[in-house]
Amino acid sequence: MTSTVVASLADLAPGSAMTVMVTSDSGATVPVALVRESGGDVYAIGDTCTHGEVSLGEGDVEGHEVECWAHGGRFDVRSGDATELPAMEPVPVYSVSIVDGAIAVDVDANIAVTKEN
Repeated sequence: MTSTVVASLADLAPGSAMTVMVTSDSGATVPVALVRESGGDVYAIGDTCTHGEVSLGEGDVEGHEVECWAHGGRFDVRSGDATELPAMEPVPVYSVSIVDGAIAVDVDANIAVTKEN
């Protein structure tokens, strides 16, 4: 498992999201939504909304959630869980580290723990 530097913390304002492309250990390119909460914490989740295949990196950030701009589905950036319809399936959550202002993501480490129904 390898972390890849994908952005500078200065490029991701609090309360915003952006899309980055990360290469996995297998060589696959993985779209990732970087999300920075208003408090400054940074999360990395799968960029594609599970309802409509829309980029979550273009969504609105509110609290611990990012909202899909197309249909209003919401996802908890800490767990990946869908929290608002029409989204029902979770997105993956990846390991994030910040060193000297550089944000690194490991797409081979899906850290989400989803709740059981």
